[in-house]
Amino acid sequence: MLPNRLTPGDEIRVLAPSTSMAVIKGKQIENAVQCLESLGFNISFGKYVDEHDEFFSTSIKHRLIDLHDAFQDPNVKGILTAIGGYNVNQLLKNIDYNLIKNNPKILCGHGDITALQLAIYKKTGLITYSGPHFSTFGMKKTSAYTLQSFLEAVTNDAPFEIIPSNIWSDDKWYIEEEERQYLPNEYMIIQEGTAEGKLIGGNLSTINLLQGTEFLPSIEDSIFFIEDDEESHPLSFERNLQALLHLPQFDKVRGIMIGRFQKGSNMTESALRRIIESKYELRGIPIVANVNFGHTDPITTIPIGTKATLEVFTETVEVYIDQNEC
Repeated sequence: MLPNRLTPGDEIRVLAPSTSMAVIKGKQIENAVQCLESLGFNISFGKYVDEHDEFFSTSIKHRLIDLHDAFQDPNVKGILTAIGGYNVNQLLKNIDYNLIKNNPKILCGHGDITALQLAIYKKTGLITYSGPHFSTFGMKKTSAYTLQSFLEAVTNDAPFEIIPSNIWSDDKWYIEEEERQYLPNEYMIIQEGTAEGKLIGGNLSTINLLQGTEFLPSIEDSIFFIEDDEESHPLSFERNLQALLHLPQFDKVRGIMIGRFQKGSNMTESALRRIIESKYELRGIPIVANVNFGHTDPITTIPIGTKATLEVFTETVEVYIDQNEC
């Protein structure tokens, strides 16, 4: 179920289903609003986005009220999460999935929000978007790559391609642009091949929270995309990946895309290759790493549940997404 495309004048509601928006500096909020308004959108906020407790979140009840209000409000056409966090899975049992199914809208975010996105997709079939948070737009100058990818995914019906950015940065999203350090960017080809399938994935450690629950969608015939933040080092990434490989349907996965690691994870190219090469379950499928999704900048927007084609060869990597094929 593909939600209606966003058009100029549409209202986007900002929610905090995980960490409170209170952790975002006022200047970044102002920048994000201005950036999104410059794209033609009107921005509103959930009633409880700034409320927080000692864990910098708020009650399940209040987060659910904001989520349900956003989907129920006919004026709201899209939803952006303020930021990620650790606890959005607290909401999953109490979400009114019929309300969401009857009021399909664009929902975009990443990281911890993966649990919410996959649960909604599993329960309703609604395509959601692994992409920028509201806070992502709060940099002094949001990357043109991030903006173009977001608009391609949420305003256009045409198929589009995920291409690598020319540069990338690991600096925090709240650092002033003049202080950001950028590095050259290119894909890391691990295994060659071609694959077609539906896009399923997000944050790896969050995906594993859903194993054995009613909220994890089928991964059969999928192109699986995974990423993790700087808290994931090579040893923890390896065991989280192995846990994913234990899923009964994993032998039906058609290809793998791995998001760029933050420098703080200490993941090296040689370590990642060793990890992948040690997994017999991954033999024979195309695998590419350093794709622009996850916790570095810039970030692409990936529709969860739509059809994609992945082609990985020595000289080229191509990822085509067709949102009209789900």
